[in-house]
Amino acid sequence: MKPLAITAAVVIASAAAVSAQAQQGQSQGSQYRSPGQSQAQMPMYPRTYAGADAMFWDLDYDHGEDGDSVGLRLNGGAQFSDYFGVEAHLGTGGSDGPTELEYLVGAYAKGILPVSQELRLYGLAGFTEVDFDTDQESGFSYGAGAEFDVAPNLAIGADYMRYLDKSDYTFDAASVGVRYRF
Repeated sequence: MKPLAITAAVVIASAAAVSAQAQQGQSQGSQYRSPGQSQAQMPMYPRTYAGADAMFWDLDYDHGEDGDSVGLRLNGGAQFSDYFGVEAHLGTGGSDGPTELEYLVGAYAKGILPVSQELRLYGLAGFTEVDFDTDQESGFSYGAGAEFDVAPNLAIGADYMRYLDKSDYTFDAASVGVRYRF
């Protein structure tokens, strides 16, 4: 298994373990809350989540034939406060022309800007490993997105990621999907 895949697996496993601790801690204590905010409204941290997205990817070569297609991306992570979390991505699928996306796996720090109780904007920065049928690369990745709560534990979201920025090509993806918070 590649080092980045191991890192992503550790992040997801840690998020699951933290979720169990958070659920146990909900009955044992309270956290700071702003005036007028009841205990029922106050989120307990860390909060873990998992989601699935349609991933519209684009491989753009400086010279040569480009590729774009639609794949599936799974994501999961933990939010440690209103403003910070970690997230992992695992994506696959799609081919157009000469290139097929075998998989992508990455781990990211997540900066969060709460706009309202239901809407959050966020930025992601970290590292991704991408395996195409013709090449395998890894590198620094970044992106931005938004989430909107449609139910107490369910949100819809969309983001745009620059997964790879190499000297002769870029690999980007726009994703839209759902997230469930545990």
